Parts: sequence; structure tokens; C-alpha cells
Amino acid sequence: MKRMTLAIFAALLLASTSFAATQATGTNTVAPTLQVSATIQSAVQLTLSTGAAAGSCAISAGTTTDFQMNFGTVDGMAINNGGCGSKYTPAATGGNAIYYTEYRFTPSFTSQATSNNTVTAYVSSNFSLANVSLVRDTANSAAVPAANGFSAMSTNSGSPDTIATNATSGTAVSRYVGVSIANTNGAGLTGATSATVTFTLTVN
Repeated sequence: MKRMTLAIFAALLLASTSFAATQATGTNTVAPTLQVSATIQSAVQLTLSTGAAAGSCAISAGTTTDFQMNFGTVDGMAINNGGCGSKYTPAATGGNAIYYTEYRFTPSFTSQATSNNTVTAYVSSNFSLANVSLVRDTANSAAVPAANGFSAMSTNSGSPDTIATNATSGTAVSRYVGVSIANTNGAGLTGATSATVTFTLTVN
């Protein structure tokens, strides 16, 4: 009987020290424990913003797209100044009039297996007018392009233009985008029109 009593007492004592850490008697401290859990996911983000240069076309939230910008009224002889940005005349480019602006994009990513990344862009929905096209800075640089420093932006989703490689997460990158207006004539070459550019950040 005495052995059974001692065994029961020992079992109760062990239970009190193992599972009753939220309360105690004969002491002035307790030490409860808390298990904290979370499920971590990788994340990516790519945002566009207005260029740092004075007069850059404003980028704002879009209605049918994530972002939008507007060059205003432009023409194939670069007589109009446009609503923002800068311009090159056909005499300067040796071809079309170009209205262009600086813009910025900020790639952000976390919990990825690598920091290697690319940012690409292509025209996913083109202008409805035949005499206007989207152009980008050929050099992929923050420097202002020369009059001949623009290239037509890809319209092929399978072969987009690479505009940045291994950009730093959370750091804004400056590039240039523009509209090229051909100095041609014909029916249906005037009026408001818009195109959509799809940017893609891939971390791999």
C-alpha cells in the first residue's frame, strides 16, 4: 500500500511539472510556453511610377489596366509639344517624330531561391491607328536616349524585350518609353488611340 501511494505521488508530481507550468504553488514564478507557427510563401511585386526627370509623363492607376499614362496631343511633325515628356522631330531622328518620357519600375521579391531576375516588356494590345507605334530606349539605360536611340517595342508575347537583368529588389529602375508618329498620310490616321504594354518580372 505504501509503495502504491509513493507511486501515485510521484506520478502526480511528474504531471504537475510537465503540464502545469501555467500555475504553481509555494513559489513566486511560473514559465508557460507558447508554440508559434506560420506558413511562409514566396512573393513578387512589380510596380510602375512616374520618372524622376522634370516633365515626365505621370503614371497613375488605370481603369482597364493596372497603370496608365497619356502623352496628350502629338503629331507626325512634332509641332505639338505633347502634354508631357520630350520630343524629337523627324529631322532629328531621320524618320518619325518621337515623343518620349522617363518612367520607373520597381521589382520586389522575397523568399525566392535566388535573386537572379529579369524584367521584360512587350506590346500586348497595339494602337488602333496605323501611323503610331510604341518605342523604348534601345540601350536599356537611365540616360536620356539620343534621337536615334529608340527601338520598336516587341509585339510578341513569346519574345518580349528584356529591359532589366538582375535588378535589386525594392530599388526603382529608370527607363524610357515613347510613341513614334509616322509622317505619312491617308485615311483614319488621326484621333485618340491607346496601346497596352505588359511588363513581367521573373525571379529564377
